[in-house]
Amino acid sequence: MIPLMLHRSCDLGPIRAVTARIDATATGLEAEFRLDGTLEGIVLPPSGPSIRADGLWKSTCFEVFWQGIGEEGYREFNFAPSGKWAAYGFDSYREGMREAPVKAIALSCSHASARGSGEMVLRANVAADLASPAQVGLSAVIEHRGGGLQYWALAFAPGQPDFHSEACRQLIVER
Repeated sequence: MIPLMLHRSCDLGPIRAVTARIDATATGLEAEFRLDGTLEGIVLPPSGPSIRADGLWKSTCFEVFWQGIGEEGYREFNFAPSGKWAAYGFDSYREGMREAPVKAIALSCSHASARGSGEMVLRANVAADLASPAQVGLSAVIEHRGGGLQYWALAFAPGQPDFHSEACRQLIVER
């Protein structure tokens, strides 16, 4: 698992660590995200059907940004603990946004707490045509019960948190 870093503008809050891993598969990608901390202090959307939905980044969710080496366009995948997901394609930095085609997305989420400490694990399996090799970014948005948001990523560009920045895509992944 790879540790994600908390953006410098965010308070630490109830989550003390976020780690992630990603692998290219013959049919797309597999990702896993893990939160460690006081889960009772964050908003976890209620479980529901595994459907495509927009606006997942407004609450607790996990994201993968996938860009073929040398390509200007990229994909964004969002996964919520509720089972909802999103997949977008972009022609270039925040330009040409559209729903990206996927063959299937399977999500599983588990969490456990004891004496104020807990962990949550979200696993995503995406079947989609993806470029290889690729620059990949892994990130998380964590909503606190008090309404604040934390932003976690492999790296950040200077300024406000922006997961779309190529500076966040720190991993090279290939089949």
